Amino acid sequence: SAQIADLQQKLLDADSDRAKQRWDSIATILEAKCALKYLLGELVSSKVQESKLQSSLEQSQASCSDVQKMLMEERNHKAELEAEFQNQILVQEQQHQEKV
Repeated sequence: SAQIADLQQKLLDADSDRAKQRWDSIATILEAKCALKYLLGELVSSKVQESKLQSSLEQSQASCSDVQKMLMEERNHKAELEAEFQNQILVQEQQHQEKV
């Protein structure tokens, strides 16, 4: 596994060296135009991905806000039920004391 990891690292290094050499070896206007076109394509792709992620984040935040509201409503409802239950217990105890 160590040899495999070493070979994988060598492949990654070789790929990055090749990419660097490719950018360093741009000599003509045509090559520069192609490189610029590629970079602009990557920029557009990145912007689209950023937009999608931003939209997803906003949806998640809205969903989280809705869940928090529901949680607060449920807590309030629980508190009301507990208060009502305590009141019923008190009434039952009073009725029991009167009977005794």
